[in-house]
Amino acid sequence: MSVGLLGGTFDPPHAGHVHVSELALNRLGLDRLWWMVTPGNPLKQRADMASFIDRLNAARALVRHPRIDITGFEAATGSAYTADTIAFLRRRYPGTRFVWIMGADNLASFHLWDRSDDIMRRVPVAIIDRPGYRLAAWASRTSIRFADAYVEETDAPGLKSIRPPAWTFLTVPLSSLSSTALRGSMVNAA
Repeated sequence: MSVGLLGGTFDPPHAGHVHVSELALNRLGLDRLWWMVTPGNPLKQRADMASFIDRLNAARALVRHPRIDITGFEAATGSAYTADTIAFLRRRYPGTRFVWIMGADNLASFHLWDRSDDIMRRVPVAIIDRPGYRLAAWASRTSIRFADAYVEETDAPGLKSIRPPAWTFLTVPLSSLSSTALRGSMVNAA
């Protein structure tokens, strides 16, 4: 089985997340996609973040796709680091082919993630285009460092079967939705 992993705070979850998930399922030929709602992101402020349970419940209320699962298991692993989560999943589901899915905005700053090189060497990675981040993603330290592991977008359906490091960049119809902007509009409306 092949499973896409879309991690995030989902604060709040929105139609853009669903859009990206459906595109990843189709373009990568995945069997399932798991939203991994994290209890906290080490690179983000937690003070104004909705509670983990509220974010998890909001994601479950939003998603109605039969192949997208909303998970909160990362809270039980005791770590908010993606490298630890991937190691946990590979031990727990040894026969599953995982693909890490993230936006181009994350690739631009991926070198700041804990053990980012380790993540690239453990699972194939699919980068989803985001408005305003395409050039920064392509010029990122990670894309340059792993340039020889790039998989052409036309070969993206095979990404799940390629031994890492392997990554692709998916150009998709762009959505301007962002959790940050939605939080800001909710604060302004209050």
